[in-house]
Amino acid sequence: MAGWMTQRRLTQVSSRLRELRDELAMIDEQLDVFSDDADNADIRALVSETPGAAFEANDARKHRDAMRKHRAHVAAKIAELEQRQDDLLDQLSS
Repeated sequence: MAGWMTQRRLTQVSSRLRELRDELAMIDEQLDVFSDDADNADIRALVSETPGAAFEANDARKHRDAMRKHRAHVAAKIAELEQRQDDLLDQLSS
């Protein structure tokens, strides 16, 4: 009975890990775009020296920083689930 529950939990953890890894790949792509946008907005703000351009650059940096924060959260969740998976595998093999 305990082996069956462990296998079920392991399946659930594996499924969630797959989902989170897919999400992380998508986040990485989005983060590249946000970073490029923020860099371009910074350059435009430096060249134009207008308040509107400075506002856009600041806004782009905020989006990039929020995506970085989200990425860190997802990466931490993946690490947590990988540890849980290792624990379940140890439990299953003993």
